[in-house]
Amino acid sequence: MDLKDLYQQLILDHGKNPRNLGKFENFNKDAKGHNPLCGDKVHVYLKLDENKKISDIKFEGEGCAISMASASIMTELMKNKEEPEVKELIDDFLKMIKDSPELSSKIISEDEKTKLMSLSGVKKYPMRVKCATLPWHTLVSAMTDKPGEVNTEKED
Repeated sequence: MDLKDLYQQLILDHGKNPRNLGKFENFNKDAKGHNPLCGDKVHVYLKLDENKKISDIKFEGEGCAISMASASIMTELMKNKEEPEVKELIDDFLKMIKDSPELSSKIISEDEKTKLMSLSGVKKYPMRVKCATLPWHTLVSAMTDKPGEVNTEKED
């Protein structure tokens, strides 16, 4: 199996069987995001502890396989990460998805990097980049208590 096939399998698996799908009762941060061009919608729920560590994270959403796979992979990677690690991973992912060929973060395993890299193919399709990045921008909004819904057509 070549890398492209592996990446495709990962996206399809996470898209059809998303991890951490649903809402939990004791969340203390949340945010909604919307990609009107594709119809993707995501709602990220977080439980941040007193040290700003993500002790739990889930999402609800609907949309294309890329958006759902990205949210699923993101929630897997972010659970039990502290704020500086979360920021590093978000920055690294957003750079990779837009123009960097690789991930530079040293805080995740090779398997976790492979999962994230499975989304790298979308950079060839600018409209799909918004699908992949929507959950990540929504996570930023939840962590920073940014008011309003994240909208891919209103981002800078």
